[in-house]
Amino acid sequence: MATQVSLKVWLTFWYSAIVALSLSAFGAYTYLSVSKNLHENLDVSLVKVVNSLDYIISENQITNKNTFNAKLNRTGKDKFAIFRESERNRFVGPLRPSLEAQIMAGEKQDAVWSSVYEHILLNPRNYFIQIADTNNEVIWRSRNLLTDSLPVLADFKKVTPKDTLSIKPQDKDSIIKLTFDYDSSGDKLDSVFTYYNLQKQQVRLLVKKTPHAIISVGYSMSDIQSNLNELFAIQILAFPLVLILSIIGGLVLSRLAMRTVDQITLAADEISEKNLSLRIPEVNTKDEIGHLVRTFNSMISRLEKSFAQIKRFTSDASHELKTPLTILRGELELALRSDKSKEQYEDILISALDEVVRLTNVVETLLELSKAEAGQINMNFEKANLSRLIQDIAEDAEILAENKDIKVSKNIEDDIFVYIDSARIHQAALNIVDNAIKYTPQGGEIKIELTNNQNYTILSVSDTGVGIPEDELKHIFDRFYRVDKARSSTTHGAGLGLSIVKWIVDAHNGFIEVNSELNKGSTFVIKLPMKKFENISSN
Repeated sequence: MATQVSLKVWLTFWYSAIVALSLSAFGAYTYLSVSKNLHENLDVSLVKVVNSLDYIISENQITNKNTFNAKLNRTGKDKFAIFRESERNRFVGPLRPSLEAQIMAGEKQDAVWSSVYEHILLNPRNYFIQIADTNNEVIWRSRNLLTDSLPVLADFKKVTPKDTLSIKPQDKDSIIKLTFDYDSSGDKLDSVFTYYNLQKQQVRLLVKKTPHAIISVGYSMSDIQSNLNELFAIQILAFPLVLILSIIGGLVLSRLAMRTVDQITLAADEISEKNLSLRIPEVNTKDEIGHLVRTFNSMISRLEKSFAQIKRFTSDASHELKTPLTILRGELELALRSDKSKEQYEDILISALDEVVRLTNVVETLLELSKAEAGQINMNFEKANLSRLIQDIAEDAEILAENKDIKVSKNIEDDIFVYIDSARIHQAALNIVDNAIKYTPQGGEIKIELTNNQNYTILSVSDTGVGIPEDELKHIFDRFYRVDKARSSTTHGAGLGLSIVKWIVDAHNGFIEVNSELNKGSTFVIKLPMKKFENISSN
């Protein structure tokens, strides 16, 4: 059984689901992106610290080589003198060079050296620093290392680029991930990035070999993890808050959006077959709701027109069928009331037969129109001489018009060939000509013309008959519609002829037009395409 869930609830649900998925995706992306950036920035910082330390060592070596002091000359042979002097303070950190060394070095000493020296060596904070000589002998360590030591390159096995790096067995549990570089020869390990467990905390470690030393620099991951935990906590707190706000906003928006739909629904509920003249109040917007309202009103207009046609058809059909049936019934009752002579019975039977034929024609015409609208009648299109066909109809018209002394004039171009169903076009043209004769008074005139241009063949039938009121022109092709039934009561017909004509012309992708003036006559114009057309329909 289908659940009764309103569209408002569904809109809110899907809106909230999309917001939740978007927030989750955004939160995950933000967390991973920040984590990646922090780790990448930390690696860059470690590289900068290593390079700065290498710079300090090289500057100290240059300074020692340029001094004139004998003692300094002796220490100048030791590139790590600045770090060895600090050992007197038991790893408190290296001391600044003596005033004498600063004077001998000159005032041109690089400012970078002083900044790095002060902020890295004297205040290592979360940096763990260890310096070893090229023989992997530890020369200096920052005080925060206490009695611990950081790995040097000798602690790593010699590997090739396709190997997995590992550390000595006693420390192998400390290594989580390793990245490494090789020197230009391609067979010596140059540097290692790794994670290392130190003093019950994880540090990011860079071990790099320089021309002067092997420098190991680590940084505690606690700060990064703290920042990531804080970011995660913010997301966890913000997610439900934003989701709740989105649900409330979704409900409000769905109600505002559906309010107009509710109004349309109430207005549509009031419209029935008894009051199809009512319309839904239009919204003065160009959005989907406004388009929906205009579409509904257009549909209701078409329904109103269709209902009016059905009512008129029912009324006219009843009238057309009732008259011959009434006459037939009267004739039969008359025959049964008393004995009649043979001649009288024959007259009654002939009259009854005429009415039966009339009923049969009406029913057959209706059946033909119904089949045509259902696409059950096939047209036989072929290239035919329309000029000859219209010429034959004009000759028939002359015979039909003799009794009313109607003059038939014709102007038919020779050898006009078009793709048509000859039988159906003959039926349509004859219907138009027959109507012209019926509604043209004694001594009138009918004119038949057939011309063509580059695109269409044009058949025109004009008369000097009673004409058609302007307000009734739009109805003359409706079934059973007859103009001024009182005036046309003397003519025989069911009012279906023009409906047949309209269907035949439409099936040929043509057009039919009517120009008429009351008491002056009418002109029917049929336009048929000159070129062969495809996808010809039969309805």
